[in-house]
Amino acid sequence: MAKYKILQFRNECISCGACAAICPEFWIMDDDGTAILKESVLVDDHYEREINSEDDKARNQEAADACPVQIIKVVANEIKKK
Repeated sequence: MAKYKILQFRNECISCGACAAICPEFWIMDDDGTAILKESVLVDDHYEREINSEDDKARNQEAADACPVQIIKVVANEIKKK
């Protein structure tokens, strides 16, 4: 299981492009101008992608910190108990 998850609440994106400029390995701008978290899946009201690397976590946290509307979160991946 991955250590971390990147969460993106894409419907609140204002298309500033900071995430894609800071971390282009993970973020691109869509034709409609909103940011896309590469290789992510839609879960309820947000997109998410799992990561393991501390370096990936740090780069995506930098992108999250730069987001003017704070729609990107980097969180620990919790183990769900049965």
